[in-house]
Amino acid sequence: MMNKNSGNQFIESDAEKLSGAPVFRGTRVPVKNLFDYLEAGDSVEVFLDDFPTVLREQAVGVLQLYKVKLLEEYEVAA
Repeated sequence: MMNKNSGNQFIESDAEKLSGAPVFRGTRVPVKNLFDYLEAGDSVEVFLDDFPTVLREQAVGVLQLYKVKLLEEYEVAA
């Protein structure tokens, strides 16, 4: 199971940045924005173009982390 610190190379949360919302490490871009873009039908490329401070590695890494978390939760439930 993914622990709270598993995403630390991609995600950080600091009360001084956006009231502690999870952001991509080294940026002020909330992780939620990536999911909002994808939900709206935009590609990762569109997201990265709009938020040039986020690296492709970070965006893909976050997606992979949550993919693993989701699959692990369904395995436990099965």
